[in-house]
Amino acid sequence: MNNAFWNRMAVVVGLFLGFAGVMHFVSPQFFNDIVPPWLPPSESFWTYASGVVELVVAYLLLRPSTRRVGAIATIWLLIGVYPANLYMAWDWRNEPLSDQIVSYGRLPFQFLFIWVAWKIAQAHSDADKPKAPGDI
Repeated sequence: MNNAFWNRMAVVVGLFLGFAGVMHFVSPQFFNDIVPPWLPPSESFWTYASGVVELVVAYLLLRPSTRRVGAIATIWLLIGVYPANLYMAWDWRNEPLSDQIVSYGRLPFQFLFIWVAWKIAQAHSDADKPKAPGDI
């Protein structure tokens, strides 16, 4: 697949993360409920902190000049929130089947998401190379 495809994927992932980041502030209770309660200092702290990180990473992905950094940051973000998805799958084990499907479906989806971010980073490996004066 060519760089144009991965550029489009970077925009898709960036928009997805941007939407998710906004939702942390619009509907924080949903996100509070999936944060492991034993994680200090509080569920709300992690909800808002991860929302801010998602918005920053989305911005990095949407800017062509920071796309590689954004893709690598996406990988670290997804690794960082994986424990919340594991907790959600365990916590929702007695919920209706449709909720269980969502919670378990997030687990393998996250690995696909990491792979896509990795491919975006690879497609933009020349982003860190020095450019000629006047290049933007």
